[in-house]
Amino acid sequence: MMTLGLCPLELRNIIECEFLPLQCTCTCAPDQTLTVHITDPATHCDLVVPGISMDRLSSSKEISRLVDELRAKLECKQHSLAHPIAG
Repeated sequence: MMTLGLCPLELRNIIECEFLPLQCTCTCAPDQTLTVHITDPATHCDLVVPGISMDRLSSSKEISRLVDELRAKLECKQHSLAHPIAG
């Protein structure tokens, strides 16, 4: 499947570059899904999001929306690691 005329390698590069200077790796599965793994070396916070349908990424707006969602998830995880719930 070509998304916006982009091959999976180009799509991976766009997403990975959006998270610089963090470490971001996208892997494409044969079922046309992506797994995104983002690591913040400063906080050692890892976020892994599997099963992202490449069909969902049919426009630049959808790619941007995905990046925003991933950033929000990473920020939430970083916040929970910085402020653990006392129990």
